[in-house]
Amino acid sequence: MSGAAAETISFEDFLKVDIRVGTVVEAREFPEARKPAFQLFIDFGPEIGVKKSSAQITRNHKLDALVGRQVAAVVNFPPRQIGPIMSEVLTLGFPDEAGEVMLFAPDRPVPNGGRLY
Repeated sequence: MSGAAAETISFEDFLKVDIRVGTVVEAREFPEARKPAFQLFIDFGPEIGVKKSSAQITRNHKLDALVGRQVAAVVNFPPRQIGPIMSEVLTLGFPDEAGEVMLFAPDRPVPNGGRLY
């Protein structure tokens, strides 16, 4: 999804969105999803723990390359039912030139649970 910038928000509104870094500890096929997706289990450190996410990243990411990779995710949205699983976090990415998701991650390893600022 591209286009013009979204409407202006306050800094306080930005602070309400809790974006954290975590490490994928398990990745599974998700054949029950309506659109091609993987199930990710992401470790956000001791305070948040391991959370599940349904991620539509199958075009640009291989299942066997996801474990050990750090990703960014919104951790304070309400859980959302995606097929038979409850997705607990929104894993973040940007569209490539074809509009397919490329995961967003730090350039170097950082501690799990770190908050974006």
